[in-house]
Amino acid sequence: MNILYLSFYFEPDLCAGSFRNSPLAKELSKQAGNNSVIEVVTSQPNRYNTFKVKAEARETIGNMTIHRIQLPEHKSGMLDQVHSFKTYFSQALEITKNRKYDLVFASSSRLFTAYLGCVIARKQRIPLYLDIRDIFVDTMDDVLKNRWLKTAVMPFLKLVERRTFGYAHHINLISEGFKPYFAKYSQASFSYFTNGIDDIFLNNKVAREDEEPETIKQDTPKRPFTITYAGNIGEGQGLHKIVPQAAKRLGDKYQFRVVGDGGAKGLLEDELQQLQVTNVEILPPVSRERLLEIYNESDFLFLHLNNYEAFKKVLPSKIFELATFDKPIIAGVGGYANQFLRENVSNVILFDPCDVDAMVTQLEDYNYVNEERGEFMERFSRKNINKKMAESILLTLEKTRR
Repeated sequence: MNILYLSFYFEPDLCAGSFRNSPLAKELSKQAGNNSVIEVVTSQPNRYNTFKVKAEARETIGNMTIHRIQLPEHKSGMLDQVHSFKTYFSQALEITKNRKYDLVFASSSRLFTAYLGCVIARKQRIPLYLDIRDIFVDTMDDVLKNRWLKTAVMPFLKLVERRTFGYAHHINLISEGFKPYFAKYSQASFSYFTNGIDDIFLNNKVAREDEEPETIKQDTPKRPFTITYAGNIGEGQGLHKIVPQAAKRLGDKYQFRVVGDGGAKGLLEDELQQLQVTNVEILPPVSRERLLEIYNESDFLFLHLNNYEAFKKVLPSKIFELATFDKPIIAGVGGYANQFLRENVSNVILFDPCDVDAMVTQLEDYNYVNEERGEFMERFSRKNINKKMAESILLTLEKTRR
């Protein structure tokens, strides 16, 4: 059995795509057995310009071989990203052109990794299993502001989407908010394996199990409350629309800490400067081990998405990471993510994206408390989710062989 595994991001890169696919590929190789080959085609770590790490171009771990494609130097602009994906696409086709596979698995937040899987699977007439982490066409419809560019690009993207998803044998959606959008692809079977919690977070003990939740009065803090965001600083997160404004309103009782990098970092910095905000610190990306320390040092953990219509369907992977701590979560999300948090995660300050008034008002009225989320952590363990998803991939292959 030979399975091609396509993921633009993979370990040791620092991003949700890497954290999802690295352990899943290992679980798949384990379940497939020693007589099988799992061939991963990914890229060299490239998520952040400010995070550099060496990785082998070709690495073998048991029955899994990892090919890491070197991408050209790029920033986070759209043209740079297009150039990077073009390089990944063409090099992946070169690596796989003389190999024969039984199934193609493609994990995609951006449409073209899924399309790459479709091109290879169609050529070899083999099943395609897609793991969809974002509705790219939907998002681009919100992101593209230039009317002429949108008119030129959107029909092409929709054509690629129809061709890709219309061929897929199985489609996994990480958010059930995606269901209505994909209902038209009736030829495929569907599953809904979400993102999950990695062992590094599950093993992190913020407080002893027998420790009572601690209550702190906001009117007598010994230091400012620390609100921490860690991750991509992109247009999709919309931090420049919420952090400077909220920090200005909240004043010196609160210290914001933003850890990461991305295409909208400049917008965030410009807004901070314009509002003369002094209680926001921006730090470069850090290792996950250091991130644990930063989260543990924080009082609140922060999550935010921009107010795009497409984002009402998504389920951010950041939720699973933050919910492993006993800290209160501040979340500016709408749609399905808002519903998911209300139904599954306790001790959350929820508000609509970019609603500064709602965030500030709730935070000022909040009586601070730490609260363990043990049931959530058990339910959404990444290890348990990966076991079931790997079984689903192998079952899809088995069904197509009958």
